[in-house]
Amino acid sequence: MAQAMRPDPGHSLFATDGKPHPLQDALMGVTLVLGILAFVTAQFHNLHLLSSWSGLIGILTGAYGQFISVTTRERFLMIIGLGASAVGFYLGMAHGGLFG
Repeated sequence: MAQAMRPDPGHSLFATDGKPHPLQDALMGVTLVLGILAFVTAQFHNLHLLSSWSGLIGILTGAYGQFISVTTRERFLMIIGLGASAVGFYLGMAHGGLFG
């Protein structure tokens, strides 16, 4: 019996449920951008204010995004952003902290 072939999203790491999730996608993007910013600026001692604040905000947005995330793709990319934010935050705190 012939049946229509449909992709099975349950076997992919980046599976989606086919529905739009604008809030979760926005939080995922913000967390990734803040994580990259915090990680890169943490490599420079004189940018500790930028790295610590962007890392802290990235941690908070990533934590809330994890709380409301729906798909594995959102959770996976948010964890990458959270990790980069945490590293940037901790290095920024070690270099001088939130207030200099």
